Amino acid sequence: MNKLISLPLVALAAACSQAAAAPPPAPKVDVPAAAGLQTAVFAGGCFWGMEGVFEHVKGVRSAVSGYAGGKAGDANYEQVSSEATGHAEAVKITYDPKQVSYGQLLRVFFAEHDPTELNRQGPDRGASYRSAIFPQNAAQRQAAAAYIAQLNAAHAFPHPIVTRIESGGFYPAEDFHQGFLRKHPDHPYIRMWDMPKLADLRRQFPNLWRA
Repeated sequence: MNKLISLPLVALAAACSQAAAAPPPAPKVDVPAAAGLQTAVFAGGCFWGMEGVFEHVKGVRSAVSGYAGGKAGDANYEQVSSEATGHAEAVKITYDPKQVSYGQLLRVFFAEHDPTELNRQGPDRGASYRSAIFPQNAAQRQAAAAYIAQLNAAHAFPHPIVTRIESGGFYPAEDFHQGFLRKHPDHPYIRMWDMPKLADLRRQFPNLWRA
């Protein structure tokens, strides 16, 4: 979907109301801290907002927008937007597990998008905006599956979680998309859909917030 679309204020109000009053519970299963930097890949709608959120999480060294779930040859914005590639807009997060755990990243991920929406987030529609996790190893896959089961069992959301656990490589998006929220904080799409996520992150996770 064209992110330059102009959206009515009623849609903004609906988006803001999606933020939970409290964050989802901490995961009961986590990935043990390992030596060196680790990688996580999440897809939760437009990668501008997801990247911007994780850039503000303590322990995250970098967040890169890109495409996951499809093939390298069609990992570009024009083809992915056709909804025929199997790719999801995703973010590759490099983090220090001694500062932030994979479980804590999962918790932020589920708090800052709607995991009950099938193939859509906010104004964006299509499978490329699906909620998905791309584990980088068996421990991440186990932790992700356990957390989804935990959240569903606790009825943490008003509807069942549709987040998929998938496999596949990650391919960085075009330079234009990298750091978009940070570079264009006054862009209408960013102001309407993504800045509320940053405010929510700071409110719900003060111990993880990094200015």
